Amino acid sequence: MSFVLNFFRDGGPFMYIILVVSVIAMATVIERGYMILFRYNLNGAAFMAQVQKLIMANNIDRAIKLCNAESNAALTKVLKAGLTRANRRTEDITTAVEEATLEVVPMLQKRTAYLGMWANVATLLGLLGTISGLVQAFKAVAAASPETKQTMLASGISVAMYTTAFGLVVAIPVMICHSVIENRTRKLIDEIDQYSVKLINLLAARNRGALKEEGAAS
Repeated sequence: MSFVLNFFRDGGPFMYIILVVSVIAMATVIERGYMILFRYNLNGAAFMAQVQKLIMANNIDRAIKLCNAESNAALTKVLKAGLTRANRRTEDITTAVEEATLEVVPMLQKRTAYLGMWANVATLLGLLGTISGLVQAFKAVAAASPETKQTMLASGISVAMYTTAFGLVVAIPVMICHSVIENRTRKLIDEIDQYSVKLINLLAARNRGALKEEGAAS
């Protein structure tokens, strides 16, 4: 504990600013990580296989209920929008799916971009603290009395090194989490695009009375 206190004391005021940034970034990581990896996520391939079987059996109501059972998942929101218009024209189904996608995608991407920003801010604050510490050290060499020169020089170097280190300690994990969350978000969006098109094709084939042939071909 004393090491941590000394670390912040010797690092100067920029340490506390970086600490605030780290708290905000960590809160964003926890919130986005939970939403993307758990709340909005599901096994898209397995879920779509169940929906396809129900459509092939002409059991649209059961398919809608299946979507309701997983109502938090992003994919089910889009599929449900198409299923609720299963008996309408293909253009209406497509429009409903596109509207739902436009609602869901921003929800998936919300606040994720800030993670990259907070990582950069932590790094730049560390660099700013480094410059501040070096200025302090140079002033000590140039103007301080011999009695205080060594103390001020050590203090300036401590500020420079500690703020750099702390900025990187915050930035590196945040950048890794940003990459993981962004890649997972992209995967969810790709699944929505893939399976929403498949749903439209299935419902269009159903309405044409060619469901068995086209469903087997897909």
